Amino acid sequence: MTLSGKTAIITGSNSGIGLGVAWELARAGADVVLNSFTDRDEDHALAEEIAAETGTKARYIKADMSKGAECRALVEQAGACDILVNNAGIQHVAGIDEFPAEKWDAIIAINMSSAFHTTAVALPMMRAAGWGRVINIASAHGLTASPFKSAYVAAKHGIVGLTKVTALETAEEPITANAICPGYVLTPLVEAQIPDTMKKYGMDRETAIKEVMLTRQPSKEFATTEQIGGTAVFLASDAAAQITGTTISVDGGWTAL
Repeated sequence: MTLSGKTAIITGSNSGIGLGVAWELARAGADVVLNSFTDRDEDHALAEEIAAETGTKARYIKADMSKGAECRALVEQAGACDILVNNAGIQHVAGIDEFPAEKWDAIIAINMSSAFHTTAVALPMMRAAGWGRVINIASAHGLTASPFKSAYVAAKHGIVGLTKVTALETAEEPITANAICPGYVLTPLVEAQIPDTMKKYGMDRETAIKEVMLTRQPSKEFATTEQIGGTAVFLASDAAAQITGTTISVDGGWTAL
């Protein structure tokens, strides 16, 4: 399929899942807007690389997803938004009684509230264009929970709820809203954790991955950023026009347990 003529905004997309989604949407023909809170030469170089390889238009816009005004300005500055991918997120692990309040506030702001702000600005653009896709990157933790991740789990459950409300408010329009719920994905950040896990448990790479890192993922394999991106491309396709208000798990069976 082709997404030629569509513009996709992907928040938190200068690395990891967001960058993988941007690549796959561009390969499907969409023009893409990359985003993060930095404004480095390498950020803009990523957009240039995507444009050069895919023949699409790609650019990078700095915006801090912890600030509602900047979330809204990102979409406004992009000028068009046919496909909105709310991906930006951070993590912190601690028990509830020890969880720093400032970390809670930051995670809720970046992982959940940012999606409200971007969606609020993007929906009028989609309505004016007569077509739109809202794709929220939630998590297996949007459907289940783990200890010591109170803010992350709360935010991801909130994203799933926001997705459903968005879908209901646009149900009679050619706009859909869905959430992708990944399990563990092999991003550069996760890859960097593997050597430390091997050392901590005295295991080889394969054993450390399967018995420690992927204990809750029955497939015992990481999902890839390309697979998450491919799922986003599908949700943006005509084949998914009647898929709205739901979650698609890409978690190797995690939520089947």
